[in-house]
Amino acid sequence: MNKQARNTLAAERHKARHYALQALYQWHMAAAPLGQIEAEFRADYDFSHVDLEYFQALLHGVPACVDDLEDAFEPLLDRKLDELDPIERSLLRMGIFELMQRIDVPYKVVINESVSLAKKFGATDSHKYINGVLDKAARQLRKAETDAAR
Repeated sequence: MNKQARNTLAAERHKARHYALQALYQWHMAAAPLGQIEAEFRADYDFSHVDLEYFQALLHGVPACVDDLEDAFEPLLDRKLDELDPIERSLLRMGIFELMQRIDVPYKVVINESVSLAKKFGATDSHKYINGVLDKAARQLRKAETDAAR
């Protein structure tokens, strides 16, 4: 894959994460059916430059294993799970899902993308919190990869 193709894929995946975060937030807050949420997003947003397959993997994958995801990051929190801001909770669910299920995505990309989305959608310093929790999680879930990078 050449550099231009990699950049295009990265941009399409960034947009997929962007929309997936919004959809997962909606799922968390409204408990609407995933099929309905996906249909609304596909009707309301331009998906021509979005990795649709990745969006769908996140949107359907995170809720399918949400308890396992939360079990993975809850011990790393400095507060109770229910005290997390809904955006932070959605970001952590999505980030942990990628760390656990998408080994094809480097852990640094997962963290950087999550931090970027936290800066856009989260509270003032939530990006620092997301970075810290996902960094700790990556050291546990992707030990060989993180050790090799240090």
